[in-house]
Amino acid sequence: MTAASERPNTASRLRLPRLGFGASVIGGLFQRVDSESAQATIAAALDGGIAYVDTAPHYGRGLSERRVGDALRDRPDILLSTKVGRLMIPDPGITDDRERDSFFSAMPFSPRYDYSGDGILRSFEASLHRLGLARVGLLLVHDIGRMVHGDQHDHYWDQLTEGGGFAALERLRDEGAIDGFGIGVNEIAVCQDAIRAAPLDAILLAGRYTLLEQAPLDALFPECLAAGVTVIVGGPYNSGILASGTRGGPAHYNYGDAPEDVVRRVRRMEQIADEHGIPLAAAALQFPLAHPAVGCVLPGLRDATQVRQTLDWFELAIPAEFWAALRDENLLRADAPLPQR
Repeated sequence: MTAASERPNTASRLRLPRLGFGASVIGGLFQRVDSESAQATIAAALDGGIAYVDTAPHYGRGLSERRVGDALRDRPDILLSTKVGRLMIPDPGITDDRERDSFFSAMPFSPRYDYSGDGILRSFEASLHRLGLARVGLLLVHDIGRMVHGDQHDHYWDQLTEGGGFAALERLRDEGAIDGFGIGVNEIAVCQDAIRAAPLDAILLAGRYTLLEQAPLDALFPECLAAGVTVIVGGPYNSGILASGTRGGPAHYNYGDAPEDVVRRVRRMEQIADEHGIPLAAAALQFPLAHPAVGCVLPGLRDATQVRQTLDWFELAIPAEFWAALRDENLLRADAPLPQR
């Protein structure tokens, strides 16, 4: 299996490389990343055969999109996705790159949610300008759902469904401005709602189908297969703990400190991985792709060294005995498909 290989949901309209590049980190997520390092990271990914890059206006308030566009301007062979749902409003009060909304960026904009048809089209046009590109392949509605919006969710959902948001995305696809559309979220329920509301091509679901979480097996993945919707699994390391492990300092899970029960489970997974001579991170990267609904796994990549490590993990042969051991100790659900090598 290579980064650019495909084994898609056969009912899906969309074809995705099996391994993608999540470009949130090069937008300054959690720490500063200079432009030279960002370009070296993208170049290493492309040189390694990664043929899909995902970005968003939210990532550094446009910084990630600018950097990704500069790298991909002469690479029409690379699938690119970006997102809609936030408009970047000029903000002259931003004059430095201190941390705001988890990103270190001096881009002088503040976000405003808008999922209406007009907001979707404005966001898409603004992204093309930041990217310096004439089109993108995949457009994803970003962070719709109650986890983000709480009591305001119904208002934003109405913008998307009754206010022309989904209709605008369908029109862009029908006109050939994009190849497909979907949503990019961290929660399951809104994915099911979206599948029933619009003819999606893809769902980018972050952190919910991993070695630690398999709830999508119950209903979401069967619905995706039935509807021909490809799943892109983001956050395969659950915010870090499945990559960094439990031995190197504070462990992070789901954008916060890992609770003790999660730490205990990961610690046992690490022990089993050690017994079989593999890094746990390699298993975490490969596991989601065993499900037929999943077309791509999308880790965030910070630097060229991390890119090369990820490519090695992606190609590593993991013995069947490792997966069997996880299942025997109830560390994986019995109905979760397992990678076959």
